Amino acid sequence: MTRGPAAPSSTTQRNPVTHSFETRAIHDGQAFDPTTGAVVPPIYQTSTFVQDGIGGFRGGYEYGRSANPTRDSLQTVLASLEGGSAAFSFASGLAAEDALLRAVLSSGSRVVMGNDVYGGTHRLVSRVWAPWGVTLETVDMSDLDAVRAAARPGETTVLWVETPSNPLMKITDIEGLAEIGHAAGALVVVDNTFASPYIQQPLALGADVVVHSTTKYLGGHSDTLGGALVVRDDELASKIGFIQFGVGAISAPMEAWLTIRGIKTLGVRVDRHSENAQAIAEAIVSHRAVERVYYPGLPSHPGHELASRQMKRFGGMLSVGVRGGAPAARRFAESTEVFQLAESLGGVESLIGYPSEMTHASVRGTELEVPDTVVRLSVGIESVDDLVVDVLQALDRLE
Repeated sequence: MTRGPAAPSSTTQRNPVTHSFETRAIHDGQAFDPTTGAVVPPIYQTSTFVQDGIGGFRGGYEYGRSANPTRDSLQTVLASLEGGSAAFSFASGLAAEDALLRAVLSSGSRVVMGNDVYGGTHRLVSRVWAPWGVTLETVDMSDLDAVRAAARPGETTVLWVETPSNPLMKITDIEGLAEIGHAAGALVVVDNTFASPYIQQPLALGADVVVHSTTKYLGGHSDTLGGALVVRDDELASKIGFIQFGVGAISAPMEAWLTIRGIKTLGVRVDRHSENAQAIAEAIVSHRAVERVYYPGLPSHPGHELASRQMKRFGGMLSVGVRGGAPAARRFAESTEVFQLAESLGGVESLIGYPSEMTHASVRGTELEVPDTVVRLSVGIESVDDLVVDVLQALDRLE
């Protein structure tokens, strides 16, 4: 007998919100092991489960692709922290995005997406889904009138929002876009990877789905890959649950366990990430080698006031527009010592990257092309003094 997960198992359902965020991050879905009393639940590193007779599943578990206790624990805490009714964990952020699109798109569907998003997200729709008859339109999501014009009623299936955006740190009015999207009959999806649920709660602002690359702030230690979807509608949850089971791009038990471990310290880490990023932004904003600092924590940022209302903190991501063109920007990215040149973000260590040739190389030549003078910083939780000195010395070399 094959388990048919028309709806997520009961272990993925959100517990009633009775505690603060930090408490739920440590305890929801994390009951101690009833056999041994172990405070940290074990990793269920198993592919299959013994049945009590044919079809007699213990706790609903049959086979690792359909359900696993470790993955269920992760899904429980994710749903709790984002305020959703159910959550789903996948092998990567793009696997999560693809599962969502499989659940809601068909030939003739239309996706409206921000003109500054992760390059892989744009590539997924434009190069994987477009050949199957899906139309993609990009628009400046900070311009509500432009979004309203693009999100044509009866034609738009998905309104895809990323805020803060990657890498230009644009801030989008989630509540305003949710109203526009719903008026057009569209599903409103928010990629909350840069902010994390500790800083921003898109579902509470009207979004239908939250997307995460759990590789980033949720995992937080650059040692695991994963993605997640959090929803508040039971019918949509059933569709995604079936895709998760039927297609099978699930997170493995070890990956799920590492993500759970990271989530336990999410609040304290993001506080430190945000404080360090704010200090760096303020230290370099007037530097002669800097043309612009893209960070919503600066009063000069065009989305500062909106970010102040919509976000708890301003986050650990910032980008720098460097004077002197692409050669100067490349030298800056290659001249830091504490900041390491690498893709990805959201880990405890500080990383620096050159989007136009790294994370966003796939969108060169499109309307999403990133200026070749932009360098992106993922600010870690090291000593802020060391980080500021490191960035300043790299900028000083450009003069």
